[in-house]
Amino acid sequence: MSLTEQIYTQARLLAGELEPRQEVLLRMLCTSAENTLQAKLRAGITISDCTRDFVSAASLYALAALSETDRAMAPESFRVGDITVQKTGDSAAAACLRRQAELMIAPYIKERFSFMRV
Repeated sequence: MSLTEQIYTQARLLAGELEPRQEVLLRMLCTSAENTLQAKLRAGITISDCTRDFVSAASLYALAALSETDRAMAPESFRVGDITVQKTGDSAAAACLRRQAELMIAPYIKERFSFMRV
């Protein structure tokens, strides 16, 4: 099974039931997460050095992106009779998934910042 398929399989397992459109989107987001994380690996670190964490982190990143995409496509508000439901704030679920992914992959990626001079 390819790395992308491993990431997609895990993300699909975590996602639960999805609509066909979401499944296609999730597959694309898994490929994107794989490429993004691979580019962030520290020099000398390969995917085979951290396969389990890499697959888990990439699947969580893909799910976070799917959650944000679904949220962006939802209406800002809707009204039923006297009741109005309005979307506010960021997606806490997506932020949580992304944070867990960052913690998982942190030991293997390049530093996020560096000091050039003091």
